[in-house]
Amino acid sequence: MALQEEKARFSGKSIQEKLLVYTAQSVRNFAYRMLICKHVLDMGYVPLNPFNLWGHYLYELVDRDVVRNANNNLIRRVDEVWVFGDISDGVLPETNLAKESGKPVRYFNIDDLPRSIVGIEEDQVRYEEGVHWQR
Repeated sequence: MALQEEKARFSGKSIQEKLLVYTAQSVRNFAYRMLICKHVLDMGYVPLNPFNLWGHYLYELVDRDVVRNANNNLIRRVDEVWVFGDISDGVLPETNLAKESGKPVRYFNIDDLPRSIVGIEEDQVRYEEGVHWQR
């Protein structure tokens, strides 16, 4: 029976449909990308983390605008966008696009990583120094 269950798992018959979450985070939090993905998986969602997909801007092999466009395409296709940590100049347009596209946006404080990630309200969000934002 175990062999049949194993075959079913790999044939796609046991796939649980889960929502896709784009994980937006500042490059300053690059080192936390795996912990962020673990958190999303633990919450029952499937993470799409741009740093895991493209490395750190594809290690400068392509123009950053190509990567930004790819990220924007992902944002249009995912179910939700979750923001981890302070909002940077790169994360701000991603959250704006998500909102314009009608995607739910959730925010998380990661000050206590690796111990915990805490959900926060939008009015508790912090911005990195120099980020020009609008509400």
